[in-house]
Amino acid sequence: MRVVILGSGTGSNAKAILQAQRDGALGSAEVVQIIADKPDADILAHGETFGVPARYLDPAPFKTKLEGVGEDLYIDTIRSLGSDLIVLAGFMRVIKPRLINEFAGKIINLHPSLLPSFPGLDGIGQAWRRGVKVSGCTVHYVTAEVDGGPIIDQAMVRIEPDDTLMTFSEKMHVAEHQLLPSVIARLSEGG
Repeated sequence: MRVVILGSGTGSNAKAILQAQRDGALGSAEVVQIIADKPDADILAHGETFGVPARYLDPAPFKTKLEGVGEDLYIDTIRSLGSDLIVLAGFMRVIKPRLINEFAGKIINLHPSLLPSFPGLDGIGQAWRRGVKVSGCTVHYVTAEVDGGPIIDQAMVRIEPDDTLMTFSEKMHVAEHQLLPSVIARLSEGG
């Protein structure tokens, strides 16, 4: 299974995927490309570290969504890579129906909450401010509804009385870094 990772920031989830690949824990999945929508995104450095091609693709003309000429470029590039799975790992743009339909059933996203609770931006902060005792992360298929696609798997994270927002965030990232590679491995084996 050929995997393309799309990201916008530090790429800690991409790093977890690449480490799982290096450790032989990604099933028959192989990351063939990392694509960032920001030329200075730290995620690009993980490609060099792990020997995986990484590049910036201009998402213009919009700032928060992938549409128009930017969407065309992403579709053409992903298609040329022969990708079987597209992983949104901190890709901070709304994906529009044209790209979703082009790769229907092949795009997954990691969200930092137990969906359907706390969709959208800052799932960790939303859960913290709400005062929930249990939160977690979700891997789901991407559909036109933001964070509304079919759920593939979830991992629970308990918020303890002595947690701070920082310790809770750290526990969430640990859960994300375990869940996402695990889901990719299962999908690569037909799970």
